[in-house]
Amino acid sequence: MKLTDFKVLTFDCYGTLIDWETGIHDALQPLLARHATKLTKDQALEVFARHESDQQERTPDMPYSQLLSVVYKRLANEWGIPVTRAEANIFGASVPDWPEFPDSAEALAYLKQHYKLVILSNVDRISFRASQQRLKVAFDAIYCAQDIGAYKPSRRNFDYMLAHLRADFGFEKTDVLHTAQSLFHDHASANAFGLASAWIDRRHDQAGWGATMPPPGTPHVDFHFNSMAALAQAHREALAR
Repeated sequence: MKLTDFKVLTFDCYGTLIDWETGIHDALQPLLARHATKLTKDQALEVFARHESDQQERTPDMPYSQLLSVVYKRLANEWGIPVTRAEANIFGASVPDWPEFPDSAEALAYLKQHYKLVILSNVDRISFRASQQRLKVAFDAIYCAQDIGAYKPSRRNFDYMLAHLRADFGFEKTDVLHTAQSLFHDHASANAFGLASAWIDRRHDQAGWGATMPPPGTPHVDFHFNSMAALAQAHREALAR
């Protein structure tokens, strides 16, 4: 299997292209500042991951910005910190402020010359709009949880993506390389669908799972890179062979 075997790269955005862990942690600062004990970044992110995943299962059709507001209230309740609706809504509206990884835009600009680029994200369209501006590329298709009424790792998201890739572009799953950081949200489901996948292991130098839940078992990945820059460079090298 070679990187040049594929026609379309489907991306998770947050955690892969956008540094959502930094964005989440920064947006949680008003709450963390009032916490009784000082939590490390990973400790805070792990609690966030638990509440986010549970809320996504409970309310799969809730837009992500609203869901983040609910998660903020749940965190405050667990930590015994009173918060206002306005404070929760500020957190819910924070996605446009989440920074891109430094290598994302350049890598996407290069990959755009060789593939169709598609987003499959657990987000709403308004929140994603600002992230797309940060990434400075025109994606060929954007499939959001808001469109699907479900959150990854639900099979519905991958069913939706594959059906639309076939109907809109004529792509079959053998044409697709699913490219993502989260083993929990993306690679386990990619395995279930027989999709090839590339792991962008943004947490390669950190322990634990950060803002994602642990995956079920050990998902298989076909390619493993520590960054988007490394993926782009591997593609250059594959073309040169």
